[in-house]
Amino acid sequence: MAQLSNPDTLVKVAKTLPPRLLEFFRRFPPTNDYATGPQRPTLPPPSESPSLTPATDILKASIVWTDPTFNPFQPWKNPITGRWRGAMYGLRRQADIVNMARRYGVEELLPHSAKLGWVKEEKREQHGLRVKGTGERQRVKGKEWERTQKGRLEKRREAMLKMPEMIQTWKERGHGRGWKKWPK
Repeated sequence: MAQLSNPDTLVKVAKTLPPRLLEFFRRFPPTNDYATGPQRPTLPPPSESPSLTPATDILKASIVWTDPTFNPFQPWKNPITGRWRGAMYGLRRQADIVNMARRYGVEELLPHSAKLGWVKEEKREQHGLRVKGTGERQRVKGKEWERTQKGRLEKRREAMLKMPEMIQTWKERGHGRGWKKWPK
């Protein structure tokens, strides 16, 4: 990946980006603050800003748009009301944007997301490939025929081992005549 710090390079790269990615970067310009990870914006305590009224408090809630660390991929807690608002981009849309950015070589300009390639690699290194049934004392549920297959194969193996005796008994009893009277 070429250095994206040169303004001329940035303009050339921007001309090649699809409109959807350009619109995302227009709304949420890339900053170096993303590197520090997701952060929550906060307002100063009321004692420090005595001139604020409830009406201006609501206007100050737009801090989300002025905060350089705001991440549209993460939930956000309103510092005034204390309520949580969901991420602006759901996981499917995050994946679409990340895949598009990866295709055009600008993935590192995106805010932190679980869909970023390096985040996925880090998680896989930490936890390994988490497939149910691969860990200690774990089983894959599977279909019913898969779960009962071992028992059926064992029954067949035992039956095949007893087959010579059964054939001998069958021949002694008259090739099927009186077979039903065979002792159990």
